[in-house]
Amino acid sequence: LAGRPASRAFLLGQLSGVVEPVGGVLGACLVTMVTPILPYALAFAAGAMIYVVVDQLLPESLEGKGGTKQQTLAFMGGFGLMMIMDVALG
Repeated sequence: LAGRPASRAFLLGQLSGVVEPVGGVLGACLVTMVTPILPYALAFAAGAMIYVVVDQLLPESLEGKGGTKQQTLAFMGGFGLMMIMDVALG
């Protein structure tokens, strides 16, 4: 919206949020219908997030000055500790 009035940008920004309540209600209704598969869907989402961290953030932490394998080992140790605590503490 370059070159347009700020009021127009504000109005369009407000209009873009009109669909959010509809999406929220639709999402709430869907959650009640798919409750049996919800744990699997959440596990998939968690796995995707872990993949993004491992695939994107770890290689970036090893680039540049001072990048060592220590970051990778610290991540693996922290992840292992998290899994052990998850199983132990339920």
